Amino acid sequence: MKAHRIVVVGSANTDMIIRLKRIPRPGETILGGEFFTAAGGKGANQAVSAARAGGNVSFIARLGQDAFGDQAVAGYASDRIDIAHVVRDPKLPSGVGLIFLEQGGQNSIAVASGANDRLSPKDVKQAAALFTGASIVLLQLEIPLRTIQAAIRLAVQVGARVILNPAPARALPDNLLRQVSIVTPNETEAELLTGVRVNSVASAARAASALRARSIPTVIVTLGARGAFVSSDGIERLVPGFKVRAVDTTAAGDIFNGALAVALAEDQPLTQAIRFAHAAAAISVMHLGAQPSAPLRRQIDRFIRSSAGR
Repeated sequence: MKAHRIVVVGSANTDMIIRLKRIPRPGETILGGEFFTAAGGKGANQAVSAARAGGNVSFIARLGQDAFGDQAVAGYASDRIDIAHVVRDPKLPSGVGLIFLEQGGQNSIAVASGANDRLSPKDVKQAAALFTGASIVLLQLEIPLRTIQAAIRLAVQVGARVILNPAPARALPDNLLRQVSIVTPNETEAELLTGVRVNSVASAARAASALRARSIPTVIVTLGARGAFVSSDGIERLVPGFKVRAVDTTAAGDIFNGALAVALAEDQPLTQAIRFAHAAAAISVMHLGAQPSAPLRRQIDRFIRSSAGR
């Protein structure tokens, strides 16, 4: 049985990826790369992650009326995502991400937002019925801030929990953050939001404390392969991740957030939900591409069973 509804509001892109021995330096050209495309965008990645992890997902987004948009919508439909409020923009193209991927899994990304920049508060308000009965509203920062604020207001009105993945990193006002239930920054994002340089579990704890002081009930600072530091009522601890050999880390954070939303919608305890999200992210980094790497529920459950006791 599927969990309560998860509403994802966010970006949708097509990723154009070149795999290289290393990322080029400014002004440098490197020959011999391998090129491929994959569906991406932080919002879409999280929607697909949540759907494959077993969530009942509705996606609010904006795509161009182009081939990239057609391919994206077909992909979401194949993952049984509710796409009734994926708007096709008549003026702007679908968003595109250009990614350099080096051996070892690290990457460098540039994004042309296209139609994502026109996802508006009106688009969100027209989807207001989705928020009624939703358990989780999941947001990121690749769409206009006013649209994010509109989604948060609707979520608060109906009592849904808001998970904000503050990526890409940017400063955020306190009046927005205090309405968020859970914030999930990585090291860089936590530093930008708090001024605390996060390079250890101890510094992650300090950053989490600073964010909790801004009236956020739960803070999860993701620390890559080390895991995630969680600060919430009665919980202050590192939840370790899983050690795997990374091939492509492009969407690991998005896969984590999508799976986390599912586990919390199923009322899993917080630390158990984080471990579930770690498992999904660990599986994803062993495969190429953003959405292609998002695992199915049975794969996540099997991975957790096989890792019991680690």
